Amino acid sequence: MNRNDLRRVDLNLLIVFETLMHERSVTRAAEKLFLGQPAISAALGRLRGLFDDPLFVRTGRSMEPTARAQEIFALLSPALDSISTAVSRAADFDPATSNAVFRIGLSDDVEFALMPPLIKRLRAEAPGVVLVIRRTNHLLMPGLLSSGEISVGVSYTDELPANAKRKVLRVTKAKLLRADSAPGRLSLDEFCARPQAMVSYAGDTIGFIDPDLEALDRKRSVVLAVPQFNALGALLSGTDIVATVPDYTADVLTAQGGLRTEDLPFKTRTIELHMAWRGAQDNDPAERWLRSRIQMFCGDADLQDAS
Repeated sequence: MNRNDLRRVDLNLLIVFETLMHERSVTRAAEKLFLGQPAISAALGRLRGLFDDPLFVRTGRSMEPTARAQEIFALLSPALDSISTAVSRAADFDPATSNAVFRIGLSDDVEFALMPPLIKRLRAEAPGVVLVIRRTNHLLMPGLLSSGEISVGVSYTDELPANAKRKVLRVTKAKLLRADSAPGRLSLDEFCARPQAMVSYAGDTIGFIDPDLEALDRKRSVVLAVPQFNALGALLSGTDIVATVPDYTADVLTAQGGLRTEDLPFKTRTIELHMAWRGAQDNDPAERWLRSRIQMFCGDADLQDAS
């Protein structure tokens, strides 16, 4: 096919194809693209004619891509990224008049402790924009970025999609939270003897400080695991339960009253809090503005530079 032949290709069809590759469902693709299921089915029929291949074969409730579909997707996805970048570079962005929709992924600790001042700044600068916040973590972030369900996320991260970009926002350390009135700081023996609470999205009772305790041949006793931070202060109140949380979360919880914070009685590793975003939108003016504000209000001032 030469470039003149591209005139007969509807770019919208390619967007539908990419979405179907991510969602493996006509229903979910329709919801993602804000279209009706008949429209997606019709587009799939046209795609099958365009590529002379079934593209998707139904297996139970899922639609599995054919080998030809996998081959097309490997070539098409980076091409669509390039098109998106080219178009976005040509577009101006004025936050004061924009009604853009930003889809942001935040871990619970970030949403609880760092988002409020960010929201105030975004509302002041861009009162017409819409923010859609998705809960994420190191397990969910790759899929949400890859599928385009978020354009940027803030969390602790491990592996990311090949075209994603990432930078360190904060280098955090753990702090101890307690609600009791006993004087002095806890010793290591007292810490290990105390019942402990932790925030765990997946319901785990093993946290990032436990390997550091194991290295000392010690362990703690977690008696409470909750999925989010907003009730932690009330849960600790009136008990001898202690919790270990990121330093920026400890600052917000202690400011609410009823809790105090102190350093842990043993040395722990620091952890990097990342901002990650889709490479296709690296130079998008609107996304660059958003990332600069996330860095300004969620990041450590010592680590700030141009995004």
